[in-house]
Amino acid sequence: MTSTPLSDEIHARLTKALAPVVLHVINTSHHHAGHMGDDGSGETHWTVVVASDRFTGLSRIERQRLVNNTLADLLATRIHALEIRARAPGESDPRVWS
Repeated sequence: MTSTPLSDEIHARLTKALAPVVLHVINTSHHHAGHMGDDGSGETHWTVVVASDRFTGLSRIERQRLVNNTLADLLATRIHALEIRARAPGESDPRVWS
């Protein structure tokens, strides 16, 4: 995965907010080139795979809210789409999350 200023910002914010044991920030913008929300920057569509103790006992929606709140200003200005795969440690192997 290639690091960019935006991917670094997403990674830093989620690390600070969630202290994750697994965190992958994946730019999927190339799959959406020319589609709605593509501003030509190549940094509009993202997938976040994250495992954190902060998610223990939370529903899928509560977990997504934590991530969305952490990235709220980026979602309003620079991120068109964000796929969130959030788990608590031990729920499953994050390498096979779908």
